[in-house]
Amino acid sequence: MDNLPESRKRLRADERRNQLLGIAKELFSEFGFENTHTKTIAAAAGVSEAIIFRHFASKEVLYKSILDRKADEIGIKAWGAELHHFAEREDDEALVFSVVKHVLEADRKDSQFQRLMLQAALSGRPLHKITGERLSPLHRFLCGYIKKRQKHGAFRTCDPKLAAYAIVSMPGYYGLAKILFGVDDLTLTEDQMASGFTRLILDGLHASGLSSRKKDIPKVKTNRRRT
Repeated sequence: MDNLPESRKRLRADERRNQLLGIAKELFSEFGFENTHTKTIAAAAGVSEAIIFRHFASKEVLYKSILDRKADEIGIKAWGAELHHFAEREDDEALVFSVVKHVLEADRKDSQFQRLMLQAALSGRPLHKITGERLSPLHRFLCGYIKKRQKHGAFRTCDPKLAAYAIVSMPGYYGLAKILFGVDDLTLTEDQMASGFTRLILDGLHASGLSSRKKDIPKVKTNRRRT
């Protein structure tokens, strides 16, 4: 019995659920939500299709569960508490650095999840809405913090929503470029990249005469030859 493949072993309910989530995540990220059928997931797991619906009411619920498990893996509650702590202290640099570092780290640790997000964006089905529901709390938090700092005169006048997108999209595009174009030409450590992005973001946000705390940010080096 011990020599049987894991998919053929009789697993506990939580083990089977995690197995199905892992397989579904892999297939969704590679082939997309529409092109991945529950029968395919069941076959990959070595179980009947009925087993999937015993754990998940529908394919959409299965997808939502993948996102929820990802939130648990990255410790979203603890990270949210950290961000609120920085916000209460009005520590712009620590807050932005935490967001940027989190995005960079998530891309590095789980590129498969990033592909899953891309597939959802291209699906045309309600997947982007499901994903958006889980990302919107961070966006609302950043908008609220930016508005607060604008009222205090620390941040320049701009659309808070636009600024919130900028904070997330700078490091996000770096991860996207690696997935879509195979671009990975920076020779900086992850902390150095996070510090560099943070400085660029805060230099744009801080009102005239203000700047982020002085910190030695290394010059960005690339493998590109001078022309």
